[in-house]
Amino acid sequence: MTTTNAVSVTGLTKRYGDRTVVDHLDLELPAGVIAGFVGPNGAGKTTTMAMLLGLVRRSGGTGTVLGRPIDDPAAYLPRVGALIESPAFYPSLSGAENLRVFATVAGHDDVAGRIDTLLDIVGLTGRGDDRYRSYSLGMKQRLGIAAALLGEPDLLILDEPANGLDPQGVREMRALVGSLSARGRTVLVSSHDLSELEQVCDWLVLIDTGRSLYQGPTGALLGGVSDGLAVAPQHDGDRVRLHDVLVADGHDVTGRDGDNLVIDVSGSRVDDVAARVNRAAFDAGIVLVELSPLRTSLEDRYLALVNGGSR
Repeated sequence: MTTTNAVSVTGLTKRYGDRTVVDHLDLELPAGVIAGFVGPNGAGKTTTMAMLLGLVRRSGGTGTVLGRPIDDPAAYLPRVGALIESPAFYPSLSGAENLRVFATVAGHDDVAGRIDTLLDIVGLTGRGDDRYRSYSLGMKQRLGIAAALLGEPDLLILDEPANGLDPQGVREMRALVGSLSARGRTVLVSSHDLSELEQVCDWLVLIDTGRSLYQGPTGALLGGVSDGLAVAPQHDGDRVRLHDVLVADGHDVTGRDGDNLVIDVSGSRVDDVAARVNRAAFDAGIVLVELSPLRTSLEDRYLALVNGGSR
């Protein structure tokens, strides 16, 4: 992964009177990542994105966006695309006509030949001539992303692009977001659907009450973290005996995960516990076919960080 940052901001702060919405937030986004922006309602995600876009005046903070000072958003905004709220498209115009209007207003005079390409990118091939009022919610969201791509941005900021979509629409939006980092583009996407972010993002930013809980590679947050160890014998008839052997060896068998017994490994190294389990089973003449850490989901880590952090 490149070490060049698309966004590098220190101490980003926003206050409204006595209320602090974003509290000295440090934010780094390596160029080319798809970054998930996660936090509870009111955590400061939308305000943070609005400050990066120059839509909200900062109370404090320094840094750069696309190599230009955050104090001078006009210097970098031509290279930034955004979908913060659903754009105010004209219902009586077609999708393609709306994009042409947006291009003209934004000063993108050279995009006429790219409209069909943009519609294809966002999955609206063949629907560009249909009136906007006939679009489903998912199609409207995808057209909004097409509008954000008009200037061929190096940084794309999306606030809840899958909000309100049905499961099929969510899957389609996930696939679209996953394709948007082409040619080194950096994508920052805010979402409450943690399972979707986990599948598409290679970088995560977790905040709560305007403060950073974690930022870094998705794998570093999820990898090597487990509160449980799944254990299963080769023969079903050995399952009860295996349970007794593990308890006698001092392990806390907390329940079942399908056909597996689950051992609590909180506070211990997973490898050490696994070695003890393997040895105890071997000494008892039990052959194991499963001995692995339970996969920790983004939702699990997110809730652990929020509940163990400022809240």
